[in-house]
Amino acid sequence: MMVFHEFGCIFAGMITATSSRRSHRWAVAVFFFLAGLCFASWASRIPDIKQKLELNDAGLGAVLVALPVGLMTSLPIAGWLVSRWGSKKVVILAATGYPLTLVFLGAVQHSWQLAAVLFVFGLFGNLFNISVNTQAVGVEALYKRPIMASFHGTWSLAGFSGAAIGTLAVSGSLAPLYHFALICSAVILALLVTRTYLLPTDAGKSSQPIFAKPDAAILKLGLIAFGSMVCEGTMFDWSGVYFQKVVMVPEQQITLGYVAFMSTMAGGRFIGDRLTARLGAKRMLQCSGLVIAVGLFTAVLFPTVIPATAGFLLVGIGVSSVVPLVYSSAGKSKTMLPGVALAAVSTIGFFGFLFGPPLIGFIAQAASLRVSFSVIACFGLCTALLASFMRWN
Repeated sequence: MMVFHEFGCIFAGMITATSSRRSHRWAVAVFFFLAGLCFASWASRIPDIKQKLELNDAGLGAVLVALPVGLMTSLPIAGWLVSRWGSKKVVILAATGYPLTLVFLGAVQHSWQLAAVLFVFGLFGNLFNISVNTQAVGVEALYKRPIMASFHGTWSLAGFSGAAIGTLAVSGSLAPLYHFALICSAVILALLVTRTYLLPTDAGKSSQPIFAKPDAAILKLGLIAFGSMVCEGTMFDWSGVYFQKVVMVPEQQITLGYVAFMSTMAGGRFIGDRLTARLGAKRMLQCSGLVIAVGLFTAVLFPTVIPATAGFLLVGIGVSSVVPLVYSSAGKSKTMLPGVALAAVSTIGFFGFLFGPPLIGFIAQAASLRVSFSVIACFGLCTALLASFMRWN
């Protein structure tokens, strides 16, 4: 009887641990969704806010710079806060400030106000990014298998949801202020319901220093992220232009390449974890880099609708798992705390996101868009090459 009693206690403990682990995973997934929903809601109403403030293209471009400036400013702060306070407190702080700042974006009356609020929006957005990815690293450690890509897939799904809600708001002539207020209310409600299920403590050893110089492994991970995010930034900013000027599709098909890229990037993140478990991180990143390059070269060599669309589909597949894999590996650093390591990798990677679109423009001006996309394809190859020189756990 004693044996059965002990077995029952062990079995009950296993069920409780599994249930707790699953609760943490769902909670972190919800916060990834909330982060994506806030950003997509803002992006969906940029044209309306531009019209409201009577900004021309140059004026809007100048104001929008405030968002990445806020993001970059917060990168070292985010790593320090997560390491000092723990990611749970920072997630709750960011998930409160991010949607509240979104409401202020809907209320601005002048371009200088928009720039100031966008700076804060970028700051809270990156706090959200670093802290929720630190939570994801901790949950992945509980599962002892790759699950990071599925969290990023949830963020992508939120992007589609936010865009759809934004389209409905525009078609219903709902002002951005009221649209953003509704999103804020939903996010705050979800925060109140879900916050207790976040991981109370982060992965990593408390003996690791808060301030540490990134080692070679972190720098290589950052460069892998840089190469992938150059390609990702190119797809976000130039896919429509490529289809318009090179593929020369009718006006109603200009967004076809972007939609193709986004759909496979989101879908790829939900199968990326299984593929990583089967292939390993190194081979997965090598394949991802090669797929990015093949996709871009396909669009360059065969600039007609079907091959170009297929090429952009491949780019989405290739990009989908790179950042999740890099973040997962950075969070396991033996020399830096997870939040600090993630901030370091994000800093290097985000420069790629900013660097790619202007590079396209400069090369296109000097040569052509097809040549510039060929150069970007080489960054995909560099991602595969760098992964070959990494030591993976």
